[in-house]
Amino acid sequence: MVDPRTPVLVGVGQFTEKIDDPDYRGMSSVELATEAAKAALTDTAADRDDVAKAIDAVVGLRQFEISGPMPARLGKSNNYPRSVMQRLGGQPARSVIEPVGGQGPQKLVTEFGTAIANGEADVVMIIGSEPGSTARYFAKRDDKPDFSEHIDGQIEDRGHQIQQYISEYTAKHGLTGAAVQYGLLDNARRARLGQSVADYRLQMAELFAPLSKIAAKNPFSSSPVERSVEEIVTVTDDNRMICDPYPRLLVARDQVNQGAATVMMSVDAARRLGVPEEKWVYVHGHSDMVEQALLDRVDLGASPAAVHAVEEALRVAQIGVDDIDTFDLYSCFPFPVFVACEALGINGDDPRGLTLTGGLPYFGGPGNSYSLHAIAETVAEMRDKPGRFGLVGANGGTMSKYSVGIYSTMPVDWRTDRSKELNDEIAALPAVSVTEEVDGPATVETYSVHYDWPVRTGVIIGRLDADDSRFMALAEDEDLVGLMSDGDPLGAHIVVTSTEHGNRARLA
Repeated sequence: MVDPRTPVLVGVGQFTEKIDDPDYRGMSSVELATEAAKAALTDTAADRDDVAKAIDAVVGLRQFEISGPMPARLGKSNNYPRSVMQRLGGQPARSVIEPVGGQGPQKLVTEFGTAIANGEADVVMIIGSEPGSTARYFAKRDDKPDFSEHIDGQIEDRGHQIQQYISEYTAKHGLTGAAVQYGLLDNARRARLGQSVADYRLQMAELFAPLSKIAAKNPFSSSPVERSVEEIVTVTDDNRMICDPYPRLLVARDQVNQGAATVMMSVDAARRLGVPEEKWVYVHGHSDMVEQALLDRVDLGASPAAVHAVEEALRVAQIGVDDIDTFDLYSCFPFPVFVACEALGINGDDPRGLTLTGGLPYFGGPGNSYSLHAIAETVAEMRDKPGRFGLVGANGGTMSKYSVGIYSTMPVDWRTDRSKELNDEIAALPAVSVTEEVDGPATVETYSVHYDWPVRTGVIIGRLDADDSRFMALAEDEDLVGLMSDGDPLGAHIVVTSTEHGNRARLA
């Protein structure tokens, strides 16, 4: 018999609006989340109205449109979680909006699972949605909708906190989007492994092609098309280069309209509300890790935080990797999947598969809420496989935060983890010295290329010959950008000059 305060996930829901749907209208973030939340309430198999009214905390994941200082172009709710709850007939005591970060869904399951276990909450709904398709659809139209609404009531807005991932220095040197950030990491990993450009790109395609097979069968996928290895690796007009080393089919598909939701509650509340036990899924293991700042990391091609996160969640669950039946590993780009596989000690062709959704480039990459879909799929899968285990790996920032959850229908009391102590260990790891203004000879440590800028531009993280300190630079030099686009600049000798607009590099 488990403690009556033990948290269980009892309802999950997803919703996708596809632009080629005959009734497509371009839904708002609130509307998308509401549809997913309705599905989650129905999924509990209890009285939907009773469950909605019993929710005492609702937590919303932050959409792209409110993930920075710019205003939402189509308007927004001042209280996203309460806007959704108002449509469901609930009035929770607490409303929360989480900061930016793709690890957020799993991190919130851990945070509010702890709150339920401690008696600080009883019934919690976590919601997420991303109206990227709507934003694109109306961008050049005159008949733009106004999604603004004002809802009275408490709101705990934790702020976007985007400054955790982007500094003035990195933004000045081209790190203004996820693709270029992860391009730097994948090329650093390639450097560590000593692989050629062609061999590494083939491995990325081989890693991701099986994900698309899952997406092709998932009714919630935004792009349900199976892709071959050759199709992914071959650059064409339809599969253009975005940022080196990624063509479009290796990049998270963020212009989607998707929503997801989950309902968590104590075992006591589940019994009181009449949720059948076959709906209950327990959290056996969990962890939340924070990596060093990007430029501080000794090895840009590795992630100690992801390794710690996987190992700690397995320790808490008291199982090994061989006991896991399903995985969903955050797949915005190949790098997070590669490092998660390395942490787990599995290969990309593991017969258990690496995703339940179909992966961010094919299922869809609904911003900070992708892993809420992964959790929803895992909960459904665990109900179909009683007593088995499913692992969700959720990544945020520039491989900046990694959260892991392990799920099963097997009853277990809530267990605590050692994430705080392990994060202290990660923070205490050696750091690389950084010089921001650079003049002199240097070498390329890792790189990416912006193909979609007005002028094709190289982005470099390098080491200064004088003291081996790390720096960033941009390159428009024709010879250097040519090498970065069509050759292999890793270890290349360059000359860097500081300007008022940042460092600029050319071939030595």
